[in-house]
Amino acid sequence: DQPAVDAALAELKKAAESDDGSVNVLYPMKDALRAKATVGEVCDALREVWGAYVPTDAF
Repeated sequence: DQPAVDAALAELKKAAESDDGSVNVLYPMKDALRAKATVGEVCDALREVWGAYVPTDAF
């Protein structure tokens, strides 16, 4: 059900964009996975908001 997945991913992005430190993204993430979103779709949604970690050179 793609519309349900899209709605759940939108809620996940909304939670991730929150400036309030008390917002927990685990509940919307569980809802997205319950709606049959793939792990890749969930990760892509979070990357859109937070970006990807790029380590600095340690040496």
